[in-house]
Amino acid sequence: MIFGKKDHLVGLDIGAAFVKVAELKTTNKGRKLHKFGIAKVPEGMIQEGRIVDMEGLSEIIRSLFQSQKIKEKNVALSTGGHSVVIKTISTSKVPDEELHRNIRAEAEQYIPYDIDDVNIDYQILGDSEYSSEQMNVLLVAVRQDLVDEYVELIHMAGLNPVIIDVDAFALQNVYENLPDVDHERITLLLDVGASKTSVNILQNNNSMMMRDLTNGCEQLVAVVGERLEVNREKALQIIMGEIDHPESEQALEELYEMVVGNWCSDICDVVYTFESSPGNAGVENIVVCGGGGFIDQLAEKLTKELKAEVSRINPFAGLISDSKELGELEAYQLLAPIALGLAMRRVNDK
Repeated sequence: MIFGKKDHLVGLDIGAAFVKVAELKTTNKGRKLHKFGIAKVPEGMIQEGRIVDMEGLSEIIRSLFQSQKIKEKNVALSTGGHSVVIKTISTSKVPDEELHRNIRAEAEQYIPYDIDDVNIDYQILGDSEYSSEQMNVLLVAVRQDLVDEYVELIHMAGLNPVIIDVDAFALQNVYENLPDVDHERITLLLDVGASKTSVNILQNNNSMMMRDLTNGCEQLVAVVGERLEVNREKALQIIMGEIDHPESEQALEELYEMVVGNWCSDICDVVYTFESSPGNAGVENIVVCGGGGFIDQLAEKLTKELKAEVSRINPFAGLISDSKELGELEAYQLLAPIALGLAMRRVNDK
């Protein structure tokens, strides 16, 4: 067992609807699920990816760590949305020092913010398919004020932010560690959260195209509340099937058709853009997570439109855990992937 190693991190996924925390143990048989917890985030505490109530959110995080009896203070967290830019670019093969300057110069073409106001990171993906003198590089840029905001939040919660990742990468990390995955198939990883949808097209563990869309489950909650004239909490309960409403069955069917249809249209636009590029084949496999994964109509529409196999992710499948524990966590399997993917990170990861 290597649980006490200094590079051990706790995964902390801070969403607009829920905060999720995960801790793993590394054993000689593989990764073992040690802790997993989830807590609701009140409406309005996070808006458009930005923290509105810093003290309230930090208290939720503190309470979640206490309830799960997690003692480790070093955490990996992630972000996404319009404040994050992810782009695959081609650049000349040059020494590392020159490459860093070239990446920064290239980044100015793709980042809608002042270059001095962002944090830039990159990863070399390999040789360009078009020129032996070029290489493909995955560029990631995050607004500095967003990074500062999350660092302040984590410190207020009494924790130490070691890694700030991107939501889509954390999900990819989990998917790549699942058993019985055919990595050669072109796969669309889809995370439909409360306020955004992350789209990541993979092949051979490489991200071929990545986008964050502004769609999310809160749109559905809002239109259901307006149509049925109920508050947000009741609208959510109706969607989850926890309570009935005299008009709910027919109204929900119409609203799902409209809202989920819009989600599907935007997702398909990303896929069609990918498939239209020379040399790219069609998406064969779609793996869904997030709150939107609970909505059957989304899978049905994606299957019909993209002619691809659609499944819901089970991120616990790649971990060692007893059957009783897995049974208790089954309800959270669509909400857990990012926290688990972050918990797989280590202090010195690139």
